[in-house]
Amino acid sequence: MGKEGGGDEDAAAAPLFETKQGRFRGAYKVFASTVFVGICLTWVYRLTHIPTAAAEDDDHHHQPAGRYWAWIGVFMAELCFSLYWIVTQSVRLNPVSHHPFKQRLSDRYEDKLPGADIFVCTADPKIEPPTLVISTVLSAMAYNYPPEKLSIYLSDDGGSELTFYALLEAASFSKHWIPFCRKFMVEPRSPAAYFAHHSNVTQDITNSQEWLGIKKLYEEMRNRIDSVVEIGKIPKEVRDHHKGFLEWNSKVTKQDHQSIVQIIIDGRDKAVVDIDGRRLPTLVYMAREKRPKWPHHFKAGAVNALIRVSSEISNAPLILNLDCDMYANDSDTVREAVCFFMDERKGHEIGFLSFPQNYDNITKNDIYGCSCSVVNKFELAGVGGYDAALYCGTGCFHRRESLCGKVYSKDYRAEWETEAKKNADKTSNELEEASKVLANCSYEKDAQWGKKMGLIYGCSVEDIVSGLAIQCRGWKSLYYNPDRKAFLGIAPTTLDVVLVQFKRWSEGMFQIFFSKYCPFIYGHGKIKLGAQMGYCVYLLWAPISLPTLYYVIVPPLCLLHGISLFPEVTSLWFLPFAYVFLARSVCSIGEALSCGDTLKAWWNSQRIWMVRRTTSYFFALIDTISRQLGLSETTFVITAKVVTEDVSRRYEQEVIEFGSSSIMSTIVATLAMLNLFTLLGGITKIVMEIDRFKALEQLILQLILALLLVMVNIPVYQALFIRHDKGRIPSSVMFKSIVLASLACLMPFIFTCPSIF
Repeated sequence: MGKEGGGDEDAAAAPLFETKQGRFRGAYKVFASTVFVGICLTWVYRLTHIPTAAAEDDDHHHQPAGRYWAWIGVFMAELCFSLYWIVTQSVRLNPVSHHPFKQRLSDRYEDKLPGADIFVCTADPKIEPPTLVISTVLSAMAYNYPPEKLSIYLSDDGGSELTFYALLEAASFSKHWIPFCRKFMVEPRSPAAYFAHHSNVTQDITNSQEWLGIKKLYEEMRNRIDSVVEIGKIPKEVRDHHKGFLEWNSKVTKQDHQSIVQIIIDGRDKAVVDIDGRRLPTLVYMAREKRPKWPHHFKAGAVNALIRVSSEISNAPLILNLDCDMYANDSDTVREAVCFFMDERKGHEIGFLSFPQNYDNITKNDIYGCSCSVVNKFELAGVGGYDAALYCGTGCFHRRESLCGKVYSKDYRAEWETEAKKNADKTSNELEEASKVLANCSYEKDAQWGKKMGLIYGCSVEDIVSGLAIQCRGWKSLYYNPDRKAFLGIAPTTLDVVLVQFKRWSEGMFQIFFSKYCPFIYGHGKIKLGAQMGYCVYLLWAPISLPTLYYVIVPPLCLLHGISLFPEVTSLWFLPFAYVFLARSVCSIGEALSCGDTLKAWWNSQRIWMVRRTTSYFFALIDTISRQLGLSETTFVITAKVVTEDVSRRYEQEVIEFGSSSIMSTIVATLAMLNLFTLLGGITKIVMEIDRFKALEQLILQLILALLLVMVNIPVYQALFIRHDKGRIPSSVMFKSIVLASLACLMPFIFTCPSIF
């Protein structure tokens, strides 16, 4: 990062952020070119060595007639892999990084900083515990930013009085927590995360009594909330203490209730202060109206309601949206974001600023591949290099105007004093009543919300498609990956949750590819070609499952039946196949290590990559096609944030949690058994051949492929046959996988009867 001092440069004209090109771009382009040449040579080999019946009859080692179709299938799979690889190069050829200058911002605009509205979304108090939610809220309230410029909104799509009660407790605790954070420069400012990482008073806290006192207040608050959640009912003495509880009665349910808007802390009120006498940020609870006959559009509907309600109460020009489990990890993040938007040269062009998703519970070797370190460091930075960063749902700052549908024009200049001055004379009660109307189901009827305003409806990944729509309205977007992670969340700790989450993401993204929002159509002439390809790296997750499934099934089966699909090791054609495989593997390892991953973490990522492609992506493909045919509708699955101690212990020990009889677990186990059977059978067949060295030359690549697949699946075999804990693969799945894999291996007629193909 460059120095913030301007030297001879005029301080008033110095930019508030700088952009740097990625290192070694030229060297990577040369490397990628050699890989592309190798890929082209493999295509030439496939096309010039297509087996024929005559050639097979003359072969010393008789090859069944089915080899032709297996060969064509492998060629098609390799072609898909190659084309997808070409698409992925768009995000690796132009990575950029951005660096803000906070001191310049303070020197120039400290008294003119824009307001920021922070949206926190939750949907179910059972899946997303209120104590988790309020820790995120408190971390946002404690930002190092003028409190009168901050407004925090909690959208509770569960409409739960338990969550409302937890927010009341958080409001009271914030009067102590915010001064504590400010005095001792606490990081992170989520109390749950802070006390989890600092179980004892730290050297930075000079007064241990203050530390012990704030910890006691936090634990008392957490215990009160947990007790209320456990009994599932608000005590009468608590109900009588706040008028907000009057909104809840016996008729209120999660899916059927009126609009609820409660201003818990009115930041305009100078009498509402913390224990140091300083003002507090505005804090608002919102549960939009829900009725069984009205579509609620999942998270997109909640965010759009928040946009309208916040415009009535605070109307800040900047909006930050956070998932309830994604707490603020750096107290200066808002200031850093403002550097980008207030930059005099380029700031007016920026529609949103996207941050990567990071997690604080990732194990050393990342068994589920959730850290996405390579994606964060290289791929997302590469898309951002085309001024079209991806909006990934959480940890993203939006310009309110761009989010509300404004089309960018070259003469646009931001108006930072957009706070709702019209509400200066309104009381909190009047603002609440006016806001409730904006959160009603009927408000969006015959309006452009969900179409041209706010987040787009009809897609389970509303964030990605909404970001694309904003960019196609002329706005640029930046990707910012700071050294200190700005936001930290909770990664899934079981394989089932990981696969369900990736199924939802890949399904929604493939749905975008098939819709009018396909980047190559909707973005044509509006965003750069590199950005269009960058989007498709993720939009094409689902269809890439088909060649992957083919590659992990057919070549191993051909090995079992002695059918050669690759050049002999003594042939020159062996070299391009070997080079492409080794070059891409070495590059992948290099990227992972440069991101701080261990070699074992890279290996784990290869496993989870294969598992996701053969399960999550495959079912996402099926569901998307079903939806296109009108056979199903869009659904939204909330991933659980609560796990048992047993599961947590195995996760910390880096033991994969299967423990499910789902169809995805069955596929994982069946493919693992199939690879094991074909490897053992293939080795046996080679050994039994008269000219075993010739057979080995012909089948060596398939043997290596099967061996790698078996090695990747070692944890699956352990879960099938060795482990006895609750996270093992159930016996019913084990028997089904053995039967299915055996049936696949015992059907040689597939490869000997051309009519089957």
